[in-house]
Amino acid sequence: MTHRSAAPALDLPLPARRELSLALVLVRRMAMKGPDDSRAAMLALDVAGSGFRRLLVLTRCFVVELARSSRRTLTLAPCCATGMTRDEALMIDLLRNADLATYAALTDDAPCHRARTAAQALGEELSELAARKGWRGG
Repeated sequence: MTHRSAAPALDLPLPARRELSLALVLVRRMAMKGPDDSRAAMLALDVAGSGFRRLLVLTRCFVVELARSSRRTLTLAPCCATGMTRDEALMIDLLRNADLATYAALTDDAPCHRARTAAQALGEELSELAARKGWRGG
């Protein structure tokens, strides 16, 4: 995953669900600032409390495995952007469903499925976090 200097097309709305918006910010920060980004860690700590490490590790794993397995450059928006790129929307969809068609579209049908497995684990963690926090679906 790389950040391009040209502004990406932000023609898709941000996720309505709070846990997916959180995931988007964490992924953007880690992809652009590195997996050990301190602001991502603080955000996870603020939201997840004592369970923040699991959220961080699963997000790091997802970002790293997706970057390793994708056969193409993924386009991400800056952390404060008010919309999503097509690639970010595919990532969010992968976190919600972890289906093969979304994975294939995101990675140009890369054979390694570790990123898909990481997406499934992170998606489950985000759902559990939303349930603990009492967040309602959007």
